[in-house]
Amino acid sequence: MNLKHTNVFSQLQTFEKEIARLEGRILELETSINKLIEIERNHLIRLKNGEQLSDDFVQNGRAYLDLSPDKAFKMYRNPNFDFILIDVTSIDFEDTSRLPEAIHIPWEDFSDRFIEIQTKTTPLFIISEDGTTSVLACEFLVKHGYFNCNNISGGYKFWKGNRLEEVKGRSA
Repeated sequence: MNLKHTNVFSQLQTFEKEIARLEGRILELETSINKLIEIERNHLIRLKNGEQLSDDFVQNGRAYLDLSPDKAFKMYRNPNFDFILIDVTSIDFEDTSRLPEAIHIPWEDFSDRFIEIQTKTTPLFIISEDGTTSVLACEFLVKHGYFNCNNISGGYKFWKGNRLEEVKGRSA
């Protein structure tokens, strides 16, 4: 084979490799854009439903809310607010102040059992011992298409309902 033909085939292989690399990069960008669009849709759904979102939440493209214990407790106590409470405390967490109406899916089992959460649009309040694993659960759920996740910051450790029970116990 003459040198001229070898050079053309070599260039053709180089072009094919570059095209394949560019196609891969385009797919990565499409995935990234779709994720950002999903987050923005999440924001629009929350706004449509009357939620007050902070500028920081929208501007930084956050996918879930961190609720202060006070705000979470007020929403929890509101009889007109529909939500699902998910408790991701560990299997060995024993606390008498656990919320009995919560769906308990221990973090250790979460990746296998999260499908027990039937709706992806109803607000989800996620609580754990100290708010750490509930953050992980929110991130996990967002990646799996759940649109309305809310971490209860501080978890049971700072849950206002627990403090109210302590105060009632002391005054009795």
